[in-house]
Amino acid sequence: MMIIMGIDPGYALVGFGVVKYEPPRFIPVEYGSITTKASCPFERRLETIFRRTIEIIDKRKPEAIAIEKLFYTNNAKTVIGVAEARGVILLAAQLKGVPIFEYTPLQVKQAVTGYGQALKPQMQEMTRRLLCLKEIPRPDDTADALAIAICHGQNSTVRKPMPQKTYYYQKN
Repeated sequence: MMIIMGIDPGYALVGFGVVKYEPPRFIPVEYGSITTKASCPFERRLETIFRRTIEIIDKRKPEAIAIEKLFYTNNAKTVIGVAEARGVILLAAQLKGVPIFEYTPLQVKQAVTGYGQALKPQMQEMTRRLLCLKEIPRPDDTADALAIAICHGQNSTVRKPMPQKTYYYQKN
């Protein structure tokens, strides 16, 4: 059994989903979104994301955090903001000692649907089915976060966190 927290990073809305993985079943524990207002200064938005991430980690005690790898779109301003939000999420996980795993959208689609080119409605429906939910989680970022958590569960027997290297300095 493993508790996995999936995160779809953003700065207006961060989707999160916590699932319990008891192979081969996924059981939803908690899911939702962290939202910030556009009228709020960007630094305050990052603080809100950081604090809420810490709260969820403290409450649900995940053994792994799976997060979507950042990919560049056409809007450099947006990607920079998402990267900064992603940074505070990674910092929260690191401070809480939770191993972090990154997945590309292609890896998530492959793990959840078996098809790397699956469309968003296909992903959402498979996520709903795998979690035995009555409805597709909303907003989309929440469904995406749950899919990322499922992806990690599917890959957890294969992927292990990178071991920490210890370097010793020896005087001659």
